[in-house]
Amino acid sequence: MSVRMFVSLALLLAVLITVYSAAFTVRQTQQALVLQLGEPRRAITDPGLHFKVPFIQNVSYYDSRVLELDPQGQDMSLVDQRRINVDSFARYRIVDPLKYFQTVRTDAAFRDRFGNILNGSVRDALGQADLTDVLGASRQKVMNQITEAVRRRAPEFGVEVIEVRIGRTELTTDTTQATYNRMRSDRMAEAADFRGRGQEQKSRIEAEANRERTVLIAEAEKQAQTLIGEGEEQSRQILNAAQGKDAKFYAFFRAMEAYRSSLGEGTTMVLSPKSEFFRYFDELPR
Repeated sequence: MSVRMFVSLALLLAVLITVYSAAFTVRQTQQALVLQLGEPRRAITDPGLHFKVPFIQNVSYYDSRVLELDPQGQDMSLVDQRRINVDSFARYRIVDPLKYFQTVRTDAAFRDRFGNILNGSVRDALGQADLTDVLGASRQKVMNQITEAVRRRAPEFGVEVIEVRIGRTELTTDTTQATYNRMRSDRMAEAADFRGRGQEQKSRIEAEANRERTVLIAEAEKQAQTLIGEGEEQSRQILNAAQGKDAKFYAFFRAMEAYRSSLGEGTTMVLSPKSEFFRYFDELPR
């Protein structure tokens, strides 16, 4: 091999190495930042083939897809002083790689710093809510409040926050036991109240029934006395009428009534046979 050919091959190889070092490809799911001696020069968000100054500049790649930030869960206090365990997460997209690099440089640093911001926003929002707000119909309102707070900080890092969600929400062991005890006490108090109102209603119904019973008995006795009096009155009238028609028969009837009232089974009377009481016995036919 001649010297000229060797030099040509060397030059060709140097050109290929230079071109290879100058060219780089940005994929559809990527965006890039061209750095020169560690300092950012330009951001590239369009996919395709691009070039840089070889050996002096280098390229850092960032994902352009929606990413997920899932910081470690935390214990916090609600407005009613209940302690809960909360696990939140956020979905975001890097929209300004230059700002992202200038602020945090690495994904690990971003996750650490922005995770603290997310947890802080969750803590601030839940610190003004109670357990009903977190688990009930107001849950979406609380999450919207957290999302807005996080979105306000996102431009500082060159990212766009898509959404924020509260995943797991659990009472701590101590809070769970205290809540159970409070619920049990509330139910016992409610049951005692129901029993008390039931006993009061029972006493009222019994008193009303006794009052009505007393009134009915009194009215019945009054009606009975009235009927007895009317019967006795009619009896006297009949007897008087009978006496007026036949005095002897009336005396006989009265004596029979006296016998019936006085003489019964097992009755023993010690009287003289000649007494007035037995005068009709002497008149019986022999």
